[in-house]
Amino acid sequence: MLLKSLMERNGMGNFRQLHTWSVKNSELFWSQAWDELGIIGHKGSPVRSGANFTGTKWFEEAKLNVVETLLAGDFEQEVLVELSEHVPRRALTRGQLRVEVAACAAALRASGVKKGDRVAAWMPNVQETVVLALGALSLGAVVSTASTDFGPAALIDRFGQIEPVFLLTTAEYQYGGKSFNLRDKIDQVVSELPTLKKVVVVGGLRAHQSWEEFLAPHRGTELVTEKLDFAHPGFILFSSGTTGKPKCIVHSAAGVLLKVLSEQGYQLDITPGDRVFYSTTCGWMMWNWLVMALGRQATIVLVDGSPAYPEITKLWSVAEEENLTFLGVSAALIDSWRKRALVPKSQFDLKNLKTIASTGSPLAPSGFDWVTESVSDSVALASIAGGTDVCGCLVLGVPTEKVVRGEIQGPALGLDIAIFGQDGQEVAQGEDGELVCRNDFPTVPLRFWGDDSGAKMRAAYFERFEGVWAHGDFARATVSGGFEILGRVDATLNSRGVRIGTAEIYRVVMNLPQITGALAVAQPFEGDTRIVLFVVTDEDLDQDLIKIIKSSLRDNASPRHVPALIVSVPDLPKTRNGKLNELALADIISGKPERDSSTLANPECLDWFRQWAKDAPNAAR
Repeated sequence: MLLKSLMERNGMGNFRQLHTWSVKNSELFWSQAWDELGIIGHKGSPVRSGANFTGTKWFEEAKLNVVETLLAGDFEQEVLVELSEHVPRRALTRGQLRVEVAACAAALRASGVKKGDRVAAWMPNVQETVVLALGALSLGAVVSTASTDFGPAALIDRFGQIEPVFLLTTAEYQYGGKSFNLRDKIDQVVSELPTLKKVVVVGGLRAHQSWEEFLAPHRGTELVTEKLDFAHPGFILFSSGTTGKPKCIVHSAAGVLLKVLSEQGYQLDITPGDRVFYSTTCGWMMWNWLVMALGRQATIVLVDGSPAYPEITKLWSVAEEENLTFLGVSAALIDSWRKRALVPKSQFDLKNLKTIASTGSPLAPSGFDWVTESVSDSVALASIAGGTDVCGCLVLGVPTEKVVRGEIQGPALGLDIAIFGQDGQEVAQGEDGELVCRNDFPTVPLRFWGDDSGAKMRAAYFERFEGVWAHGDFARATVSGGFEILGRVDATLNSRGVRIGTAEIYRVVMNLPQITGALAVAQPFEGDTRIVLFVVTDEDLDQDLIKIIKSSLRDNASPRHVPALIVSVPDLPKTRNGKLNELALADIISGKPERDSSTLANPECLDWFRQWAKDAPNAAR
């Protein structure tokens, strides 16, 4: 086990001692991680210079390209498997993947893509998306991906900010046994992204080249990678807040590689030859996380489509047939299996499965019990938490320690994790507070795209507690050294593990002529959260109007934006300057202590919501 070797090399008797050492000696820890995790490139020195989160520079003298690490190893090893609803299993060896990446890089170069350009993908979770990402990274281009369930408005809100020069998309995709045609939507998206120089469509579209046509002239080209600084941008991820367009978070590809490999290698025990799956789309940072597992010389398994189609047991069939050693899913999916009383161990051969990882929302104690009783009492159950902002984990598994039901086992190595009260002081174990990190690390974002002064990034992470990363999660530290995540500090919604900005919902709903006001909040529900949309209408909220609202959100944003519940209300809480006050309502709906409402212009309207929260079926719990 890689974690044990790190402990022994540094004279540590247990993980807690090692973690303390890794924080106090972060330069030495990250330097050792570079070497032990097999990062290919010139490391140089110093490892770290500068001070504080925004002033620190990592590996200033380094020159590398992450693709060299991701494609290193035995050319005959099968490393990329794709399972889709509508096509047979596809697989690539490392050698074949390298050939595809080389052809893609040459084709991008021939299309005028150069270092620093943004390359976008609006794609299913298929091998072409991975090949494009690696091809672009090899040139030093910046990769940004979105899943096909995002509608044109939500997509343009994201890609429109970063001005991509290249777009890869698909003519159609399948989900839940249904086929969805994107051809008409592609024209709309392309028309609103004027910086595009090249559009390639998997499956073909008369106006644009197909993927095969794009690659064909360049097959047989040798892969040549651009050597880049450690801080060279590689990924742009999107994270939505409660107002405005999604934040465009710029990450160093090298920083993501080093941080994620440290998580996978040390704390999730992913080893060369393992077969790793995470249930994700390419619109979630867990897709980037999964691709990084190539750097552990593991085989990554992509499953596109519904995790419950054609059967609720689909992913357990995948685990058996693909000999998975690592199965990553959302807490909500585990809970759905529990409610269906599935017993995978009685139906499937899971002898190779070492680890089940859960993220996206807190995993309830009942979920831990179900895994132990219905899957295996020996599999490592790693509840993990972090997110888009860090493209990795703040807290996660500890393979040398016992799993405690209902808890995330421990902090990430190299990160000084704590729980702060509102006064900026660390609270005692068992007390609720905000999850923070007190030291910098390699996946602190380089910047937000377009935020030249850095003001938006400072406001997002560093204004609440001076010099400390405030992650935006309520949490508590446990007596066993673990953590419990309690929910979001702000009113950003969490839908099936993906953060959704309320502004994205309002942008669609408020275009409907029947709607005069809307406010969305997340409500604790059956061990997870659900989105509740409160609307003010000029006509009765009947089933026809509910269908219109839901279909509008599904078509123009994504299925994740569709609320679980839509409720008609007489009025919505507003501040004196007319801004909706989501936090006041979120407190009531979630059953939390209410904050000061003196800034509201209409505080009396909260009485209606208090009564609704008390009387509504399946209300806050």
